[in-house]
Formats: sequence, structure tokens, C-alpha cells
Amino acid sequence: MNVPTNTPHSFGEAHHTWDTESATSLDVLREAPAADPQRKVPTVTRLLQAEGANIIVFTFAPGQVLNDHKAAHPVTIQCLQGSLDVECPDKTVRLTPGKVLHLPQRVIHKVSSPSDSASEAILLLTMLTGTS
Repeated sequence: MNVPTNTPHSFGEAHHTWDTESATSLDVLREAPAADPQRKVPTVTRLLQAEGANIIVFTFAPGQVLNDHKAAHPVTIQCLQGSLDVECPDKTVRLTPGKVLHLPQRVIHKVSSPSDSASEAILLLTMLTGTS
């Protein structure tokens, strides 16, 4: 099975780069892309390219799905708003605000927003590149 492998560049240029002299702060909920219910897949933007990590945010309308894919690096996945189901080979995890899922590199997974959701869902993906 040919499953796409995502890298930070799969999500376009970063809107921000890190400040090498101080902390970098982002308002992820404000900068998240607007959901587009006309699409089958969520909207996405790469917010930050930083030393050791890239921050990517997705906004899902109810019923939208990211079909099977994998990441070239380890990732953490957080749901900042709404709820999302992450299907991995060995289990399905329901993410809600406050829960975090870590996946090693190249683990095939699928992410979906339940079709009966009352609102959009925002997913924060941190791709742990280990490099700048």
C-alpha cells in the first residue's frame, strides 16, 4: 500500500520562524485557518519552523477526514477545539482538548472529525524534526 509520507514542507512555507535570541509565542486558535466544509479534507497551515520542531495547525469541519498517511518524523497531536478520532494500526484514540497523542515516525494513521460534531475541530500537530 502506497501511503503518503508528510514532511514539514508538505504543508507549505511557515508563517513564522523562531527567534534565536528569545521565546517565540503563537496564538494558535487565532491563526488557525478557517474551516471549509465544501472540501473533503481539512484546511491546514504551517505556523512555525523552529529549532527541532515545526508547528502545523489543521481545522476540520464536521465529517472531514485525513485519510491514511504517515509522518517522516515523530509527532505529537493535540485537539485544541472540538473532538477528533485518530485511527492507528492498533487502536483508535478520541482526542478532545487537553489530550495529547505521540506517534513515532512513519506510523500510519488517519484523522477524522465526527460527522455529528456540533462545531469545527482544531488540531495542533508538532512535527519533532530534531533539526532547525
